[in-house]
Formats: sequence, C-alpha cells, structure tokens
Amino acid sequence: MTAMLEVKDLEVAYGKIVAVKKISFSVEQGQVVSLIGTNGAGKTTTLRTISGLLRPNSGQINFMGQPIHHVPAHDIVSMGLAHSPEGRRIFPRLSVEENLLLGAFARNDTAAIRTDLDAAYALFPILGERRKQPAGTFSGGEQQMLAMGRAMMSKPKLLMLDEPSMGLSPIMMKVIMTTVTALQQQGTTILLVEQNAQAALKRADYGYVLEVGKIVLHGSGRELLVNDEVRKAYLGED
Repeated sequence: MTAMLEVKDLEVAYGKIVAVKKISFSVEQGQVVSLIGTNGAGKTTTLRTISGLLRPNSGQINFMGQPIHHVPAHDIVSMGLAHSPEGRRIFPRLSVEENLLLGAFARNDTAAIRTDLDAAYALFPILGERRKQPAGTFSGGEQQMLAMGRAMMSKPKLLMLDEPSMGLSPIMMKVIMTTVTALQQQGTTILLVEQNAQAALKRADYGYVLEVGKIVLHGSGRELLVNDEVRKAYLGED
C-alpha cells in the first residue's frame, strides 16, 4: 500500500548551504508523524519544500501517489495538503472570520465552506465568540488556533503543523496538542514539527529525529520516548 506522503532522497539548499541532506520518510494515512530536532536541523525547510514554497535540489516528494516537487504551492493545497507555518502568519488587520475564509481560497463550494467554518468554531470556540475581532489583537495561543483553523478550511487530507506550541504557555500548549489528537480522530493525517519533543512523541504514531539535515533516528513515538539518545538530547534527561 502506498503511503499518503513519501519523501525520497530529498536535498534542499540555500545557495551553497545544504540544509536538508538526502532524507527519506513517509506518512501513512491516519497517522500523526513527528519530526523533531534542534534549531537548524532542517525541519521547517522540509515542510516548506513539501508545501511547494521551496524547490528541492534533488529527490522526490509524492502525495497521494502523485509527484508534487514541481507543483505550484496553491495547487498542492488544492490537492489536499495544508501547511500551518511556523510563526502563525495570520493577517493581523483582518478579522478572525476573514482569516479563516482565506484558508478556503481554492474552494468554490459555498455551502460546504460555511459548514467547515462552523466546524472550526466548534473546534476552537474562542474563534466563534470573537469572529469579528481583528486577529492581531489575539494572544499567541489564540493566533495558533486561528492558524490551525485556517489550514483546516482547505479541507486537507494531510495537515502539516510547524512548531504549533512555540512561545505558548504550558496550559495553551496542552490545548493545542489535545487538538492535534482530536483532528487525527476526525480523520486528518498530520505531519508535526515540534521542538517540544516529549509532547510531539507522546502523540506520534511514528517519529523521525533530524540533526543538521539528516535523519539520525526513527521509530514509533513510544520507542523514541524511551530511547536513551533522545532522552538525553531532547527530553532533558540524564
């Protein structure tokens, strides 16, 4: 059976600096797969390349059995692959609802868009309560909810989340991570990049550890949580 997402021998460079070095991994339908690693490991570059924002030097990216490494980013979204980027990237002067509707830019099924808007408000009630408020007045955690809700408005088969807990309080981080589990239970496949390795691996069916552009370890989330190297390097344990 073909994986939903297959990355094969992917190499990505910024000029002469190679940020991602011939990595290969896959994401099966229905899974949460985590990429963990320190700053500069190549995690964000990998996601940006999958979503079409960067072009690889070499390698192949297949989504739903189709090669996408030369497909424009907006067409990749239309195929069912959404990217909630690092740093949220919301539109601060637009309202919450306007931000969410921008996530459905590639759709023309008006009635279904309204249904999915209501689903976003059900997932994150604070967004519904403050739907007319400028998004820039939200806290970091609320903006993360909005970024995730906006990505879901494209009706993705696979949702890529880049550092969703960055800069959040422990309570808000728990809310966001609980939502990751809820989205998986609703049938969304998730590729999660997260510096909080413990939170990511607890929810991961499978995980990959990146160091300076290379995958150095992989295994089930449970296996990586008890791996001595992972515990020392990423979980702060001796």
